[in-house]
Amino acid sequence: MEKLLIRGGKRLKGKVMISGAKNAAVAVIPAALLTDELCIIENLPYIDDVMVLADILTALGAKVDLLPTGRITVKADRIESVKADHEMVKRMRASYYLLGALLGRFGKAEVAFPGGCEIGARPIDQHIKGFKALGAEVEIDHGMVRVHADKLVGNEIYLDVVSVGATINIMLAAVLAEGTTTIVNAAKEPEVVDTANFLNCMGARVKGAGTDVIKIKGVEKLSGCEYAIIPDRIEAGTFMIAAAATCGDVVIGGVIPKHLEAVSAKLLEMGMDVAEGDDFVRVKGIERPRKANIKTLPYPGFPTDLQQPMSVLLSVADGTSIITENIFESRYKHIEEIRKMGANLTVEGRVAVIEGVKRLTAAPVIATDLRAGAALVVAGLMAEGVTEIFNIKYLDRGYEKFEQKLISLGADMRRIDDNVSELNVKRAIANY
Repeated sequence: MEKLLIRGGKRLKGKVMISGAKNAAVAVIPAALLTDELCIIENLPYIDDVMVLADILTALGAKVDLLPTGRITVKADRIESVKADHEMVKRMRASYYLLGALLGRFGKAEVAFPGGCEIGARPIDQHIKGFKALGAEVEIDHGMVRVHADKLVGNEIYLDVVSVGATINIMLAAVLAEGTTTIVNAAKEPEVVDTANFLNCMGARVKGAGTDVIKIKGVEKLSGCEYAIIPDRIEAGTFMIAAAATCGDVVIGGVIPKHLEAVSAKLLEMGMDVAEGDDFVRVKGIERPRKANIKTLPYPGFPTDLQQPMSVLLSVADGTSIITENIFESRYKHIEEIRKMGANLTVEGRVAVIEGVKRLTAAPVIATDLRAGAALVVAGLMAEGVTEIFNIKYLDRGYEKFEQKLISLGADMRRIDDNVSELNVKRAIANY
């Protein structure tokens, strides 16, 4: 076990390059199972979730080569099993994409209920609804989801709620189905579009990705291809917020600015200076941000994955801010931690009321999920003193070289072993 020590008060300055999108990578990699030919995927983030997926595909019988440079090759011509290992699957949420990919190609799959961060109920009922509409039988038994179909046939599927996971999973299952599948009320997120583009690169016929109606005409076979993942808009947004929180001046490079419009708009509303280029955004912070209200919504609305880091920035804003979390009901677990640092927040249901304070002060805090961990890093960068952040395994799931990138911008932070004695930890902090 490791933890982070962050000495706050340092302004972030310079340029940082953004890695490939985690939420696209975890969908595109399973999609490579839909063909027996070689797939080469570039610009992957070298993070735990990607490594786990590589291990799962290898265990299924695929030949997989993952490089730290963000490149993976997958050749799934000798799949030996359609049952994903339970211990691996429970380490990540997006393992459910294995259901759609294996069902689409082999007509059957067996995958344990996914794990990942505990941020509220994330049922897979819309996934199951889609599989059944395509002609599959679905059985849930002892924590396992089993799907089977003698033949998949296209159908019109209306999603009761906008779901990125269900939209992608239905696409994966439908690309090799007979006839045409129409997904109505589909998610519009860039990661959905990226997955559709990868499938089309393989020879699929997917149209309408990025709108609320997606049509998939089934084909008989998919081929291998080479593809590069889009940049990670959530990582980019995290660095934008960190720059604003430290009164910094940071160029966030290798991004698609359109994907960041909701974040840019809120930072501008709070008084920050945000400039856009073809493939970068530049954020300049101010001494104290203005208050703002935020409602998380499906894309192109404000992303739920950035609600937690943004709540930290709003905790030092001038005035009272209100956040309404419309996506996940348990995404305020970080609130208790930043209260330890002097933040003044109250939560009732899905609404957080934030009374801005002038500053945060360092304290030992615990990350409860991936984006909560990012929020606590932002808090540590702002706070007076040395903040200890425990349970940083979550950060490694979703951010590539997070502390190294922050250090390159001037952050004063380091990772240490959490198993050392309390006395040595106190010495480390005192000498830091």
